[in-house]
Amino acid sequence: MMNKKEGKSPTARMLLGKRGEDVACEFLEGLGHTIVRRNHRSGHLEIDIISIDGNGVHFVEVKSRVAPVAISPEENVTALKQRKIANAALRYLHLSKDPGVSRWMDVHFDIVAVTFDGGDERIEWFPDAFIPMYV
Repeated sequence: MMNKKEGKSPTARMLLGKRGEDVACEFLEGLGHTIVRRNHRSGHLEIDIISIDGNGVHFVEVKSRVAPVAISPEENVTALKQRKIANAALRYLHLSKDPGVSRWMDVHFDIVAVTFDGGDERIEWFPDAFIPMYV
C-alpha cells in the first residue's frame, strides 16, 4: 500500500492510525452513528472522522496507541489541536454539501482513544470532550 501524499510505503505509525480509525468507525456505527467522512482535509487542517447521529454532527479525533502507554491518548489532544479541529469543523459546516449535514445541527467534538494491547483493543469514547472557545 502506497502513501498517496509522499509516494512511499506507509509507516508503522500511519498503519496504526488507520487501524485505530477503522476500529473507531466500527465502534461509532455500533452506537448508531453514520460515518459521513474520514480524514477530511481543509487546507492543512484535518478531521479524522465526521459522523452524524440523532444528536447532531460529531467531529471525532482518534488517538491510537500500543500498550503500555505513559500518557492516556486523549490527553494528547492539546488546546492547539482542539483549535485546529474546531477551525476545520467550522469550514466544513459552512462549505459541506454532504447529505444529512447542516450547519444548523448540534455540533459535538469527541475523542475516541484506541489502545492496542497484543490481540486486545481498548476503546474509550469521550463524547463532547471539548467545547471550542471563539474569541
